[in-house]
Amino acid sequence: MTDTRPSYIIGAHRYEAEPLAPGLYVVATPIGNLGDITVRALATLAAAETVLCEDTRTSGKLMERFAIRTKLSPYHEHNAQKARPHILERLQQGATIALISDAGMPLVSDPGYRLVKEAVELGIPVTACPGPSAVLTGLALSGLPTDRFLFAGFVPQKQGERRRLFEEFAKLKATLIFFESPHRIIETLHDLATALPGRAVAVTRELTKLHEEVLRGQAQEIAAQLAARAAVKGEITLLVGPPTEDEPVSDADIDIAINHALSTMPASKAASEVAKRFNANRADIYQRILSRKESDGA
Repeated sequence: MTDTRPSYIIGAHRYEAEPLAPGLYVVATPIGNLGDITVRALATLAAAETVLCEDTRTSGKLMERFAIRTKLSPYHEHNAQKARPHILERLQQGATIALISDAGMPLVSDPGYRLVKEAVELGIPVTACPGPSAVLTGLALSGLPTDRFLFAGFVPQKQGERRRLFEEFAKLKATLIFFESPHRIIETLHDLATALPGRAVAVTRELTKLHEEVLRGQAQEIAAQLAARAAVKGEITLLVGPPTEDEPVSDADIDIAINHALSTMPASKAASEVAKRFNANRADIYQRILSRKESDGA
């Protein structure tokens, strides 16, 4: 007779999973190394009636690795609006459902937020099983201040939106954390060098995986290192240090800021923007712009 009791395997040992109370379980999964999954996460995934996941193929590898037989059901940005009412109805009827993402803690840049929000509004119990997070792992390895930080999700794809976002956070005294594509990381680092000159930066790549890498320095330095490679691959968490009280401002930093400002606004407004950013005299910045224009026209 086949044993159908919920269970999971660690190494050569099989463990029976205790029954779960009804409700929604938000479960963190490894961001790379499967050994990072918690025992509680395995027991929860095994005992749940259904596991909601972004990609059944990706999550299927995790389930197979630990011999968990729970049914996987897709829940992602393309079907969430249609699937959510049925999921909530099942939860109201007493179901035990687990929610995972492809990697890390669900709700961090994925559609799980609305499901949890509506479950809470309906009085459905929600339990978190914490675990791996690219945000916190990157922060721990960055060498940047950890006492105050802001996770800002994925960096915008368009250059103008990226620079505006960086400038919005310019005075925030916190470490900034972003997700970024390997195909755009060099462009993003150049924009960082323009918008937030002089900042300490860390690019963490393939966290907890075989080819884990952490590059530390200023944005333009790291951009040059990556540009020298044939290709940049892997998942990237980008971290930017906070401004320092005595953060040095060079003539080159001001010139870069002037170039950026003049690309989108007239000289008068550009002078105001640059002076505000560097706490400089507006008249001096404006004269610098005029002098450069005269030099260019000579």
